[in-house]
Amino acid sequence: MKAIEAFYPLLRTPKKIIITTHQKPDGDAMGSALGLYHFLVKTGHDVTVITPTNWADFLDWMPDADKVIDFEAKKDAALVLIQSAEILFCLDFNVLHRTKHLEKHLEAAEGIKVLIDHHEQPQESAFQFGISNTAKSSTCEMVYDFIMQSERPELLDVTIATCLYTGTMTDTGSFRFPATSASVHRMVAHFKDLGLQHTPIHDNIYDSFLENRLRFIGNALLNRMEVLYEYNTAVMSIPRADIIQYDIKTGDTEGLVNYLLTIKGIKFGAIVIDRNEERKWSFRSKGDFDVNIFARNHFEGGGHKNAAGGRSSDTLEKTLEHFYNVIPAYKGALQ
Repeated sequence: MKAIEAFYPLLRTPKKIIITTHQKPDGDAMGSALGLYHFLVKTGHDVTVITPTNWADFLDWMPDADKVIDFEAKKDAALVLIQSAEILFCLDFNVLHRTKHLEKHLEAAEGIKVLIDHHEQPQESAFQFGISNTAKSSTCEMVYDFIMQSERPELLDVTIATCLYTGTMTDTGSFRFPATSASVHRMVAHFKDLGLQHTPIHDNIYDSFLENRLRFIGNALLNRMEVLYEYNTAVMSIPRADIIQYDIKTGDTEGLVNYLLTIKGIKFGAIVIDRNEERKWSFRSKGDFDVNIFARNHFEGGGHKNAAGGRSSDTLEKTLEHFYNVIPAYKGALQ
């Protein structure tokens, strides 16, 4: 994978460009994709954003989100675009399998693949150009850097800033996580100078859910949570029956795992949700406990030191049992 700096000259003439993200794109994935989309359109390129799957309703307000193609919903149209693309930007994922059913089509695509991502252990052989920087707060911050270091930084406007602020805000936990560096605040100051209105963004992301989600969270905290004080750990398991009962949609479980870390003394929070095809894990931690390593070692996952994900093909009961079996080995690290 060549350095991203060597890629810039390829943007001097109009290209057919695809931007894609990981499956179930979150605020950072959608924010970075749409931010880069608006920048590349302004530079004269033919650009389409294609996501592997659908996304949360609370991201629908983002500028031109209605132009994004959901691969699972419009596979034929998406494949035509992918096969004809000269450049494919891959944002906010480190390995191709995080794009679910889109993986094999990205592998087969003849266009130049460019990685912009902040997760550990990138699949460098899959990309011709790129940058992977785990010290960055978000992929949105990296897209900001990409724009500012390009030949047309003056094209950054409030629309692009709105997209990039959204992903930075969500991936930093509203700027409270350790990765919120001084450069993040300088970036936000730049956005504010451009005219960014941050309050509506917070309202759209955090204050636009339906009543059923709040009742779901209440049930989860009351009936699905166990606190393992011996290991300074809290774990929550969500059965499929709860998903159905409360009519939970994509994005409704976003941030649920963070509640576990609000308990005094808890250093490790884990939540497993029974999805149709697999059980999905989310891990969060405080301090030096590395959930990226934990996820890679036990649940086919990975991510960041303090935020990672995983999966299991076992039943909910068996994957939860596996969690309980391995957690004693980490007692020393959690005390």
